[in-house]
Amino acid sequence: MAAEIKGHIHSLESFGTVDGPGVRFVVFLQGCPMRCKYCHNPDTWQPGLGTEMTTDEILTQYARNASFYKRGGITCTGGEPLLQMDFVLELFRKAKAKGIHTCVDTSGITFRADDPTQLARFDALCEVTDLFLLDIKHAESEAHKELTGQCNDNILAFARYLAAKNQPMWVRHVVVPGITDSEAEWTALGTLLAELPNVKALEVLPYHTMGVAKYEKLGIDYPLQGVPALDKKTAVRAREVILAARKKALNG
Repeated sequence: MAAEIKGHIHSLESFGTVDGPGVRFVVFLQGCPMRCKYCHNPDTWQPGLGTEMTTDEILTQYARNASFYKRGGITCTGGEPLLQMDFVLELFRKAKAKGIHTCVDTSGITFRADDPTQLARFDALCEVTDLFLLDIKHAESEAHKELTGQCNDNILAFARYLAAKNQPMWVRHVVVPGITDSEAEWTALGTLLAELPNVKALEVLPYHTMGVAKYEKLGIDYPLQGVPALDKKTAVRAREVILAARKKALNG
């Protein structure tokens, strides 16, 4: 008998309302290769920490409040949940067998189109995932690296892979003062989104400073010290510009 797969779980949220449609059971997995300057969960970065749980233990916790999730489901997020791909695959296979809506919130950073073994695992993931939430931090590669510590080549390849497979996807983008708050950057993102007909929603989120206390507690310097939270009006404006650029690119 094969050993049970155990995931390293940072935390669980029973009534999530911002990680996919409806009320959701949200699984925060431990570990992330990104170092986004505005990350508000630095305690999820280190792999191998957290509570070890099996997929059955996760589903038992889900079942306790299953009646609340009729229009929702399970979301795996992090950290970067696809660092623990085998665990997510097993969890989602079991969830789909029970008729549970599945969603993964990912940066796409682990995608490797040139690795047949890894690509096969992503193909398998698509078969059991109802919705992908993809965080696109910056449309330009070098600026993305400056913001997150990683280039966005694999991320954009993943976005195009999902588009080719017609996998439903929501795109998320955080507007940070002085970093991603220019109309040129928004226009570039909108032009990129024109290549992705599978995008069902766009969430443009204002940068906030709620994670600062965590950095202080962990003894880590906060990279954006002194950068003010973004007002919601600017986030609304950004979304308008992004969608207008997408429409313009689609119309030629």
